[in-house]
Amino acid sequence: MPILQWLNKEEAVITAKKSTYRLLKEIPELSYGDSDTENMLIQGDNLEALKALIPYYAGQVKACFIDPPYNTKSAFEHYDDNLEHSKWLSLMYPRLELLRELLAEDGSIWVTIDDNEAHYLKIVMDELFGRKNFVGNVVWQSKDTPGNNASSIAQTHNMVLVFKKSSLWKPNLVPRSEKQIANYKNPDNDPRGKWLGTPMTRAEFRERDFYPLKNDAGREVMPPKGSSWRRPPKEIDRLQREKRIYWGKDGNAEFPVEKKFLSEVKAGVVPQTWWPYDFAGSTRNASAELKGLFEGQKAFDTPKPEKIIQRVLEIATNKGDLVLDSFLGSGTTAAVAHKMNRKYIGVEIGEHAKTHCQNRLKQVVDGEQGGISESVNWNGGGGFKFYELGEAVFNEYGSLNHEIKFPTLAAHIWFLETKTPIQVKNPSPFLGIHNGIAYYLLYNGILGDRRPQGGNVLTSKVLNELPDISEHEKIVIYGESTRLGEARLKQHNITFKQIPYDVGSI
Repeated sequence: MPILQWLNKEEAVITAKKSTYRLLKEIPELSYGDSDTENMLIQGDNLEALKALIPYYAGQVKACFIDPPYNTKSAFEHYDDNLEHSKWLSLMYPRLELLRELLAEDGSIWVTIDDNEAHYLKIVMDELFGRKNFVGNVVWQSKDTPGNNASSIAQTHNMVLVFKKSSLWKPNLVPRSEKQIANYKNPDNDPRGKWLGTPMTRAEFRERDFYPLKNDAGREVMPPKGSSWRRPPKEIDRLQREKRIYWGKDGNAEFPVEKKFLSEVKAGVVPQTWWPYDFAGSTRNASAELKGLFEGQKAFDTPKPEKIIQRVLEIATNKGDLVLDSFLGSGTTAAVAHKMNRKYIGVEIGEHAKTHCQNRLKQVVDGEQGGISESVNWNGGGGFKFYELGEAVFNEYGSLNHEIKFPTLAAHIWFLETKTPIQVKNPSPFLGIHNGIAYYLLYNGILGDRRPQGGNVLTSKVLNELPDISEHEKIVIYGESTRLGEARLKQHNITFKQIPYDVGSI
């Protein structure tokens, strides 16, 4: 398969692996709503944030939606979109690589882009996700005005490149619109309800299906010259018996239609690659939505309307699935995921992670009624937790950072094991119980002594000193090493994990 080469690509290929692996640190005063929520808003560099998420969420994200800088040579307030072409590709490659690792096997990734980089991005994603996993190029009519001020051809669309993680991905049907449902009528008062008439002729001659039909007025009708009926005689007989052929109000139409009843068709339609603005919203809609949230101010330069995210999540996810956006921007993906009862992780580097994203999500929790709120019957609820990137866990040589303090490592290990923030405020080797398993950490002299017999190494003496150790049936202990043999560990149902090797370095 052909691959794309650019200046410094070799460095881009190893960037994700070399990226600093940091801890996630919750900022309680910026979290909001339900304290048990799994929703996350992370402020920080998205490469390091994605790296930090890998131990917790690898293979668990059902859908990634990202709206990266388009490299349009324009100046934007909140990020630098004026990147030289090779730098833009080097920016995207490692981030897409980590997003792939976070995707579930039945997951998909959706990337909005325009003509400046779309074709190059497609080749890079072919390389990372596999060309066979390319789903389609959605053309989104992003502008609902003709663009008469354009100097050449007005650009009124963007693209959304869609890739799946594997063949396990299956798209959902798109709910029928009111306009589509309005096409179903019932002119003959059929007790089966509204129906849509579909032609019974095909634009191809087949001798088997070229025969006369008798309409309701008793007149014989033949298919037009060069065509034939869509169904063989036995099928036509069945349709006539079931009264599924309509010959017009007087029963004497030249050509019949077959009734397709609304009550019998699927609840939705197959997704298409053409998304007009009335289906997926426009940039003008997006700007209006943000002005409604931020007291009439122009809050962000390139927002996406809530409706386009709604369409993506309708197709790619179900309630309770995890959604990730690592270029969160104004917070649209997180807001829509929240309203549609999806779990989400949003990452944004700038200060507007607090001033815009956090503010917007607070309004969502409180029940704001902009965007898609009415269409999904949103009335508020739920919550999110706000995180920043903390200290680096490992140094450049892969060794555990000796500056990491006990509470920080304890929070990391607890999160690694349980996927929840630690609740213990006072340092203790006993971290807590989760799903029937008790977790302990021997690190940094937590028992008052760094000597082997005093704290960091699991010995018989240390084991006996661990709080409530005899009360648990299943135990996980982290430490520098253990002096207890396999038989002794098994006797106490202890799983020992060695620092730093089992801490989660990636």
